[in-house]
Amino acid sequence: MPEGDTVWQAARRLHEALAGKALTRSDFRVPKYATVDLTGRTVLGTLPRGKHLLTRFEGGLTLHTHLRMEGAWKVYGTGERWQGGPAHQIRAILGTADRTAVGYRLQVLELLRTGEEERVVGHLGPDLLGPDWDPERALANLLADPARPLGEALLDQRNLAGIGNIYKSELCFLLGVTPWLPIRTLPADRAEKLPALAKRLLEANRDRPVRQTTGLHRHDLFVYGRAPRPCLRCHTPVRVADQGDGSRERPTYWCPTCQAGPAPAPGSPQHRRDRQPRRTT
Repeated sequence: MPEGDTVWQAARRLHEALAGKALTRSDFRVPKYATVDLTGRTVLGTLPRGKHLLTRFEGGLTLHTHLRMEGAWKVYGTGERWQGGPAHQIRAILGTADRTAVGYRLQVLELLRTGEEERVVGHLGPDLLGPDWDPERALANLLADPARPLGEALLDQRNLAGIGNIYKSELCFLLGVTPWLPIRTLPADRAEKLPALAKRLLEANRDRPVRQTTGLHRHDLFVYGRAPRPCLRCHTPVRVADQGDGSRERPTYWCPTCQAGPAPAPGSPQHRRDRQPRRTT
């Protein structure tokens, strides 16, 4: 599932391509909206909310989309070949006189009244890249369930919006604790700096084509995707295991030396061997 910085970049691309322009093409390739035609309406803009995208049109309509694991919005110029995937994966097309935005593999796509946007994003916690960011509220949300593992709490968008599997693993490494650590046992000084650290990472990467958390020239990430290669700090082999309720794959990476706390033992059902992660951006 995309991280908040990736969604922020997608919103910016859509906004720059469509905002202030009238639609010359409108095509929704999902049964519920197959007959809807927004041609002629002006696009007011696109904004991100956590991992959600809200594209607003004149007349009080909003297109709500979510990329999930495989979705993408691609923007093409006049005459440019579309290369986001086969035609049967296209779910939405929004075209203007000089740009066309094509939504591929969008698992969430719905039209709603702009005044009803809270229905689809109102449950989200403070947005790490949004105007509603509130570090004190985000921390309070995280601490509200003291027994919950830190990694699961970070992924819960009701606590704070924008963290995905990559930042979960990288944040836990930078905090020096495993993602399975009950959040109540996170040292107070590290808990206090967690919201600011998370925001700093996402802000630093929202304008970058390649995500970077290490500050090192040849290595972009500390632990995510690195199992079983050596930790960049201590050279212990990085480990990987699944975290969560088993409803979806959540490969989680950590260094057993640099990070204190509980973790699945080698050979346990959650523990993975030398397996590369699904690509998430």
